[in-house]
Amino acid sequence: MNVAVIGRTEILYETVLKIISAGHMVPLIITSKEAPEYTKTAQDFEKLAEKIGAKFLLAPKLDTPEVREVIESIEKLDIAISLNYSSVISQDIIDRFPMGILNAHGGDLPRYRGNACQAWAIINGEEHIGLCIHRMIGGELDSGDILFREYLPININTKIIECWNWMAEQVPELFLKSISRLEQDPEYILEQQSKNPGDALRCYPRLPDDGKIDWSKSNIEILRLINASNKPYSGAFCEFNSQKMIIWDAEIYEDDEIYLSENGQVAHICSDGTVIIITGDGKLKLNKIEIDGDVILPSQCIKSIRTRLK
Repeated sequence: MNVAVIGRTEILYETVLKIISAGHMVPLIITSKEAPEYTKTAQDFEKLAEKIGAKFLLAPKLDTPEVREVIESIEKLDIAISLNYSSVISQDIIDRFPMGILNAHGGDLPRYRGNACQAWAIINGEEHIGLCIHRMIGGELDSGDILFREYLPININTKIIECWNWMAEQVPELFLKSISRLEQDPEYILEQQSKNPGDALRCYPRLPDDGKIDWSKSNIEILRLINASNKPYSGAFCEFNSQKMIIWDAEIYEDDEIYLSENGQVAHICSDGTVIIITGDGKLKLNKIEIDGDVILPSQCIKSIRTRLK
């Protein structure tokens, strides 16, 4: 199969290597500017294209004369795969590939369409995160027939990096399975997505400022935010002595104490360097924080139970 590659991230980069090693050809790579958390840049994709003899385009949108001209200049293209591309792809572009474009989406379609789906699933307290390979429909968001679906079980302590690592393993494999299956049976689908709007859940982008902790929330809600905002993102944060404190690791803390307190109050400084914080409902143990670029134990800067985090 001759496979065009459209998109970004180190996961897509590894997918290119995997499908080539399986005997498929990649004559075209189209990417756009990387996000801050990506470890593979547009320049890395350009070097990869040069290495494998593929044409390369850095294009924030596909629906342009330049892109159409490059696609049409390639003698044989069977299918395209897409991951984390920066704009919606039109049906006109999809139709230029005889078998269409496949997308890898980290959400349990038709629920969790859109952006930051794994983070939203953690925040929403889901029991698992879905990963789907589906055919794209031009101008629509994460719709189209599903070819493969996998799940990652999650719980209150699951960090977003675990989801990323799971996707890094699964996406290249599922793309390869999809390409190989369609090579044998071009009409294959696992299931048709529901077209009922009531079955869909749209997720909108999350920004770094969305990681601001509100200590009036419950300890469970705050822990979910900490885990959803974790690396490779910029982290959940609060204010400590007019400084920004990022919380990288925390856990629910339970005891039998009956208390009166303001939210964000330091309740106890533990001998192991962790610190207990009172929230709007329950307590939270902080295990690892960051101040001024240094990742430290909370007790290295929090010295008194008169301290409150804001």
